[in-house]
Amino acid sequence: METSQPAPEEPNEKAAEAPASGGAAAGGAPVRLLAEPGQRLLARIVDTLIVGLPVIVVARETVSAAAFDLVAPPAVAGCLLVYEAVQLALWGRTPGKRFAGIEVVRAEDVRAEAVLDRHDEDAPPDSPPDAPPDPARLGALRGALRAAIYAVPIVARPVPVAGLLAGVFWVANAGLLFEGRSRQALHDRLAGTVVVKSPDARSATF
Repeated sequence: METSQPAPEEPNEKAAEAPASGGAAAGGAPVRLLAEPGQRLLARIVDTLIVGLPVIVVARETVSAAAFDLVAPPAVAGCLLVYEAVQLALWGRTPGKRFAGIEVVRAEDVRAEAVLDRHDEDAPPDSPPDAPPDPARLGALRGALRAAIYAVPIVARPVPVAGLLAGVFWVANAGLLFEGRSRQALHDRLAGTVVVKSPDARSATF
């Protein structure tokens, strides 16, 4: 008595091709290492000195002592806003950030792995960051927004209550770096940016 054997199944070519087409879109962005908080602090100090010292010297020579406290904060804020907005829009880096070995990139230009702390237990071990292509420019809007959120509160320093609120804002803004895995301060979150280590940076950890 003969029994019929089932015909061998033909490979489903479409099913085999599906994961490949989906994986390309998910893994197209480069992996970047996040900047350390110490690197960001160093960059901020250098940029503030570059902008603030000349402005304060000029203000002391050109305005009276009584008017200095009213003139200097808005002047520093305005110069810092232009200084950062233009350079971030064009290059994603200021001289302070270059010195610290970091740069600002658009959040959507990096993979999810890029927002993992390299010491995080969920991060893949011994996985070096990708060598990124030429990054897209932040653009004028993102550069100006990110710079303004930090610079504008400086204008409020001469006003007693507003100056106190500005100080609280800066502390809270820095505290957001430690909330979540992306190390995004408020100006990063609103502008849609992350701060990463530059591919040519030699410094490792601060």
